[in-house]
Amino acid sequence: MKSKTERKTKKAAQAKKGSENKVVAVNKKAIFDYFFIESFEAGITLEGSEVKAVKAGDVSLRDSFCHFENGNLELKNCRISPYANSGVFPPDPERSRRLLLHKTQLDRLATKTAEKGFTIVPVKMYFKGRFVKVEIALAKGKKNYEKKNVIKERDISRTAERELHGAY
Repeated sequence: MKSKTERKTKKAAQAKKGSENKVVAVNKKAIFDYFFIESFEAGITLEGSEVKAVKAGDVSLRDSFCHFENGNLELKNCRISPYANSGVFPPDPERSRRLLLHKTQLDRLATKTAEKGFTIVPVKMYFKGRFVKVEIALAKGKKNYEKKNVIKERDISRTAERELHGAY
């Protein structure tokens, strides 16, 4: 017979294990191409076989973006490859998927994207417990010279790090 404290610690360990975020996909191109102003966590509507494909890691966020349609925020160009055992009619891998946010967040994003130069970009997709979440960011595009400066600063920091450790 287990004591009451042993049962509580076991439940706490299970709850902690379920709360870990398992990152499935990261949009590295967006990190390079945009300055992130503000980020949001959004739910996403998926069909059953798509969730299994996401668990398998068959997701690509490259070239994906978010767009407002009929008052809803839609994720476009996100490729979720069909799950192998999904059946006869798998869902379209390139279909647009609805993102789930609070109404106040949607209104804020809609007013910000109406301004010139702002866009909404998905940054990463991950599991939070048993739910698939997408981190989206309100972003402003970088100019070419800003991208070159980022590369230059990264190279300078790498060479300084090498010289510091003597691994040149």
